[in-house]
Amino acid sequence: MIRWMICTVLRLALRIYFRRIEVAGLEHIPHDTPIIFVLNHPNALVDPAFLLCLSPRKVSFVAKAPLFRMPVIGYLVRALDSLPVYRQQDTGEDVTRNIETFVAARKLLVRGGTIGICPEGVSHDETHLKRLKSGASRIALGAVSSGEPMSLKIIPAGLYYTEKTRFRSSALLYFGKPLPVEPVPMENNGTPPRQAVRDLSRRIEEAMRQVILDAEHKEALSLIDRAERIFSSEKSGNKVGESLTRELELRQRFIEGYVFLRANSPKRVAALAARISRFESELNQAGIDPADLSLPESATQTIARLTSRVFFLGVLFPFALLGAVVHYPAYRLGGYVARRFSREAEDVISTFKIASALLLFPLTWIVVALLVYLIGGLFAAAASFLVIPLCGYLAIRLFEEIDSFMGSVLALTLFLIRRRSFVRLYAQRALIRKEIQALGDEFPLTDG
Repeated sequence: MIRWMICTVLRLALRIYFRRIEVAGLEHIPHDTPIIFVLNHPNALVDPAFLLCLSPRKVSFVAKAPLFRMPVIGYLVRALDSLPVYRQQDTGEDVTRNIETFVAARKLLVRGGTIGICPEGVSHDETHLKRLKSGASRIALGAVSSGEPMSLKIIPAGLYYTEKTRFRSSALLYFGKPLPVEPVPMENNGTPPRQAVRDLSRRIEEAMRQVILDAEHKEALSLIDRAERIFSSEKSGNKVGESLTRELELRQRFIEGYVFLRANSPKRVAALAARISRFESELNQAGIDPADLSLPESATQTIARLTSRVFFLGVLFPFALLGAVVHYPAYRLGGYVARRFSREAEDVISTFKIASALLLFPLTWIVVALLVYLIGGLFAAAASFLVIPLCGYLAIRLFEEIDSFMGSVLALTLFLIRRRSFVRLYAQRALIRKEIQALGDEFPLTDG
């Protein structure tokens, strides 16, 4: 019951914090086989929350021992049947106690259970996969080599965030193809051979790279991000409608191509980067986004579409305004807390934002309900406790709709008043996309 309540609250928090969440590769997860999920770790406690809430299997996590001693968090990780791991970098931890954890993990897997591990060992802000710890391999090999008949699978799970620190961004949980684990002769001390552990760790690393966005340099990701936005916007004209799975796969191919072309044709990469920069500069001056560069429909269709959106915004406005006013203090305080305690470390900002929201927003609803109770009685207080959260969500939707509406209006204004500039930008985007496509003909970058 406690586990269900925790998952329900976390699932709701994730769905509110992230505007869009996708899950891909569920067909790779067997329903009746012991599993070890290996997950990348770019976003602190948000990462295991995704696996916990969105996996079709009940997951028990291997979590660092200090979490078990923290107020509230310690209770939650124990309620989720987590297993402690004792790390050398955590002051005062006895790493020999990991033997107990390995034994408990093997017993859980023998019973057909599921374990989640972040084998990088730490949450981080790097653009690439950090060197993996051996715990996942040792647990897997120890379990299948214990003498119990077992068909254990290791499933790589990749998390891809479009902007992991930004409220109402998007996230993808991507399950890869399962890796089978074969038994090996154990050492005299009951542990798997080091070479077998290294070999399995290497297979795990290769599998994880297939389901994440892995780049050695941030400047590479920056260029890839800019190129992909232009590449995709002409085809879809709708960033929100794009599949995050497709976006991740496209960016993975861009990274592969970037590395190849950087070594073999650096001038072409530099020329493309310069062209993208000039294009972005003109877009910024016009105040529009690449996805807004779509040729307008007929005048009647355009007017009808904008009129319907104005009507929709007008209907939402009174309720959204109430929600914005009531929730603004908690929203600002939550942002301050996140910045203050994260110390600007990007990998933990979202964790603090979500944690503070889970505390401050319900507190806001309670305070409002008490005030309403003093004025209007019990029924009014109960109604406010239901209406105020809904108004808060409507405020989020209103601001998103306004942002989208303004982008469309600015693009239409540019088309009507400075049509030559609009057509030039439209043509420039097509040329950049053609250049990216040409590079893709030499190296597999295309979006097939």
